[in-house]
Amino acid sequence: MPIDPLPEDTPLSKLPNFDPRTVPVLGIDSHLPAVGREALAPDALRERFRAPPAWAPEIWIERKFSSRALSNASVLVPLVMRERPTVLLTERTTHLSTHSGQIAFPGGKQDETDTDAAHTALREAQEEIGLEPGLVDVIGQMPTYTTGSQFIITPVVALVSPEHRLTLNTFEVADAFEVPLEFLMNPAHHRRHVYEWAGTRREWFSMPYMDGTNERFIWGATAAMLRNFYRLLIA
Repeated sequence: MPIDPLPEDTPLSKLPNFDPRTVPVLGIDSHLPAVGREALAPDALRERFRAPPAWAPEIWIERKFSSRALSNASVLVPLVMRERPTVLLTERTTHLSTHSGQIAFPGGKQDETDTDAAHTALREAQEEIGLEPGLVDVIGQMPTYTTGSQFIITPVVALVSPEHRLTLNTFEVADAFEVPLEFLMNPAHHRRHVYEWAGTRREWFSMPYMDGTNERFIWGATAAMLRNFYRLLIA
């Protein structure tokens, strides 16, 4: 019995035998300046959101692959204020229906009882990784990012106390880890990929990070929002 061809708007992660790690690198943005270490300090980050410069996100929407209605969601961009700040990220479990096994910010769909985007992000972070809201200082938001699965995501940026202790919801989160913010805000680590399938060209960023001997392959929506954060800080 013949297998029906997949539609051209099929999400990349659902394509047969697709592995983002094996897709050729179109380019690396080593020619762009890195964000200076002084701009990554807590006071500098707060000031950037208090009085942002004129800037625009580089990527704000993905190719649509779902017929579901648009839904509002939020993610927390948790900047852990260590001597050198880090970004706290999660690895999603492999059985989830969307973005399974991928690197992501903690976050999720807005509930009716949520008062705003920050409330959603903080609630989801507490539910997913046990991050206590009292240890989180929200400093601002970035422009929305619309995924192909029809989620309009508001990235909520926050400073997190290094005294935090995590408790993972193992149904949703397989692991949580930190990546130096300085690494992610250096375009020499921003790789551009291109993939053509069924006559459709797809492009995305990746920011692979070696965590000891373990490669943390940050790509897709998470990498795109980090790229937008870079654009805000470098503007």
